[in-house]
Amino acid sequence: MSVLSPNSVFTSLQQFGPFSVTNNSLNAGRFSQSTRLWIKNLKKDPNNITKYRALRSQMFEFLEVSDFEQIQSLIKDKTLRKQRSERALCLLGNMFGIDGNLNEIKSRVDEYSRTADAVIHSLIGKILSPYASHIELTNEIEVTNNPVELLLIMFNDNYHKKARFEARRKLILMTLAGSIDQRERETDIESKFSAFLAFLNGYVWSPNLKIGELDPVYLHSKHNNEDFSCTNVTVLNPEQAKLIQPTQGEKLTLLKRRSFNVGDKKTPIYVSIRKKPPQAKVLKLLRKNQKNPAVAVDDELGLMAVLDTVSDVKAFQQHLTRSASKASSLMVLEDISDTLSDNTQYKGTAVGSSDKTPMMKFFARLGGMRVEFIIHTNQSWLNYMFQQDVAHNEYEVKRIFDTGVVELLFPMDVFHLKHLKTRDEMVQFFRKQIQS
Repeated sequence: MSVLSPNSVFTSLQQFGPFSVTNNSLNAGRFSQSTRLWIKNLKKDPNNITKYRALRSQMFEFLEVSDFEQIQSLIKDKTLRKQRSERALCLLGNMFGIDGNLNEIKSRVDEYSRTADAVIHSLIGKILSPYASHIELTNEIEVTNNPVELLLIMFNDNYHKKARFEARRKLILMTLAGSIDQRERETDIESKFSAFLAFLNGYVWSPNLKIGELDPVYLHSKHNNEDFSCTNVTVLNPEQAKLIQPTQGEKLTLLKRRSFNVGDKKTPIYVSIRKKPPQAKVLKLLRKNQKNPAVAVDDELGLMAVLDTVSDVKAFQQHLTRSASKASSLMVLEDISDTLSDNTQYKGTAVGSSDKTPMMKFFARLGGMRVEFIIHTNQSWLNYMFQQDVAHNEYEVKRIFDTGVVELLFPMDVFHLKHLKTRDEMVQFFRKQIQS
């Protein structure tokens, strides 16, 4: 289900729906013509009436008011706002299971606010970078961390429509950040990540390597003119790479590799260990149209590896299993998909993913953890980075647009962004970067 569908869990953020932010805040009289029209539209879907009543009840309880007129009084009373803000922090502390005094709760809520801002900045900084001027944050909203103040801004006509929408958006993103933080504390994800790193350093990598020691090499690759898929790749040391001047259709890509030992054989391997930042987890919930934080947190640990050959990939998989045994843990491999060693296609289920992406993918359960492994050869990894309709940058653009997240966060009537046109332009933007 899309985040833009009528039954989306993010209906309250949909700008085309019944809870859209209008040019004027919702402070009209209950019998005014605009209010009557709004109620008429709301009644078209009984589910929206239920949602509205729930939202209104939560909002009134959070602000400790009984009607919308009292919200206007609260906007004008600074002393009362301070008292309600302190009460709200206590409520949020209990809701998100935050232990500590008021200052500690406030510090944690401030983190949620920074995560909410980071969600927007992460999109502005990469996927929507050419359109930064369209979607930049309103300064007054960015510096506001207080949930009560943000909620009141939504009903304050001194703020422009864009600012009031951003206040609502920030509150929703803060709520997602809070639920993710709570889930992480419940699952002790930080300790698991440390344990995973300790397992890799203690049992998987070559024992003669120091922690953090890497061997730089370069992949000199040649690419097909039509789709820029990799047709040939050679591994070069830094001295050899200095002699190469890539021409059109060629790339010179740096990899910093570790190694693992199987018997007397030392096998080089490039590794990228994943621990998603909070803003990435929030975006995942939006893409999946979910508010359940387990969707974003429970597959947080991951490792991507790149090896020279398919036989090296098989050797690494076996080495992992043996290493787990040495660490006194059985390793069980789940949801195995291998399109490196046969002619089958990768059956990606994520929106925007391509079935042209060969890889070995599985989940490994060991030591109380479930870790996602994605393993490539040099050639398949280069395709993952550079091939048309496969490259990860293109995939990121497609999934964030095609899931409706961009339209949800940056609606047309607020930010004047033509989403379909922008999507196609950004795909071309990254394609040009890759092939330049």
